[in-house]
Amino acid sequence: MVPTANGYSPRPGVFRDALDAIHELHCAGMPGWDFLEMEPILDSSDMAVDEWNKIGSVIAENYARYDGFVVMHGTDTMAYTASALSFMLENLAKPVVLTGSQIPLCELRSDGLDNLVTSMLIAAEGRAHEVCLYFGGRLLRGNRAIKQSADGMIAFASPNYPPLAEAGIAIRYADTLLRPCPADPFRLQPLKNVPIGVIKVFPGIQFELFEQIMTESLRGIVLETFGAGNIPSAHGNLLPIVERAVRSGTVVTVCSQCPQGTVSLGTYATSHALKRAGAVSGHDLTTEAAVAKLYYLFSKGLCRDEIKSAMERNVCGELSQPVE
Repeated sequence: MVPTANGYSPRPGVFRDALDAIHELHCAGMPGWDFLEMEPILDSSDMAVDEWNKIGSVIAENYARYDGFVVMHGTDTMAYTASALSFMLENLAKPVVLTGSQIPLCELRSDGLDNLVTSMLIAAEGRAHEVCLYFGGRLLRGNRAIKQSADGMIAFASPNYPPLAEAGIAIRYADTLLRPCPADPFRLQPLKNVPIGVIKVFPGIQFELFEQIMTESLRGIVLETFGAGNIPSAHGNLLPIVERAVRSGTVVTVCSQCPQGTVSLGTYATSHALKRAGAVSGHDLTTEAAVAKLYYLFSKGLCRDEIKSAMERNVCGELSQPVE
């Protein structure tokens, strides 16, 4: 990012020049590294399925050549990209670390240098066999991370899963949390741009306004509910819409607006109706992970019942498997 008359904007070549000027990246003790700039470079607000596929393809094409990968990414949608890559990069046996900065690298006090250097060291050490997000001294599981602050240096959190590592004077890994290398070979699952929606419930919501978009063309919906999966019961406007969506083949996944905790459909009467209507529980999935997981499962060509079952089951560390 560089300052312009209209605010910060990405400019080709700037980051490459910045890397060449950073003495620490060329010191003894730093791993050898190569740099690839995506085309076009984008503000992360413009990232979507096509861009996730491009990043995944670059990693897949170069998988055998490197011990690990660092993806420099804007913070606004970094958790979405980390979640998407965690599903797309199947049987990953090397670190893929996403990082970035709250203050652009070209500015004084930028947090980008430490985030970049530490991410490169983590990627080279090879102990994290998954997609991670490193920021502000903590290595988080990519599909558990959320952006928690627009202006704080500790920009990301993992409310329902502890950090994989913490970086102080030394990088301290939580060995019991890191997954072993998979036995199956690595493969890339590209994502299809299937129609998916997110609806956030709020007091006084007029559900009938969403009825026209909840048709058979909408393949998946993430419903952000109150607490443990609760919805307003007054007027009963939502349930008929959800029932029609389920009948038309839409997979309705219930997530919580609370950053910490889990959905438990049926614990309260206001959530039992959702379960009865055919919605599935996202348990402690983040919205970012739920969206990415729906893209992934539809892209694998699974039938609706298989997708509904998989949304409630842990695939790659994205949710805590509920106790039966």
